[in-house]
Amino acid sequence: MNYVTLAATTAALALTGLAAPANAQYRQEIRNNPAKCAGDKSAVWVTLTGIKESKGTIRVQSYRGTKEDWLESGRWIYRMEAPAKAGTMRFCMPLPGAGTYGIAVRHDVNGNGDTDIFTDGGAMSNNPSLNIFNLGKPSYKKTRFDVGNRAESITLQMRYR
Repeated sequence: MNYVTLAATTAALALTGLAAPANAQYRQEIRNNPAKCAGDKSAVWVTLTGIKESKGTIRVQSYRGTKEDWLESGRWIYRMEAPAKAGTMRFCMPLPGAGTYGIAVRHDVNGNGDTDIFTDGGAMSNNPSLNIFNLGKPSYKKTRFDVGNRAESITLQMRYR
């Protein structure tokens, strides 16, 4: 392969996104945009119920529904944050394509960016039970769900101590 062919191939791969680093598929902060759940797009409507108070920040993160990715540091796909509103909130979480995913939510009640186990709340897809043995990190098998080429809808119940 000569230099011109190699350069053209590299440029073509870069344009299609295939030459992007592997970690480029993770850690993208986005805004809640209902249009991303319209039509033939892979996405999930996340309805949060039981939000304790209109204080602090709600953070919604999507993960691939795999053991390697679920709740692993830096392995979230998309993250969106919004000021908390007591009661119910709804988010449109776009996804990279059809596949298996999990959603994790945190209510940082005092907005300090730290997890405060005595005040903060949380929720996960499929509303798994939490106990002393899984310490808030249930198996990816209990939280994963499938998404096709249309927006799915899930409802998560916020839990507080």
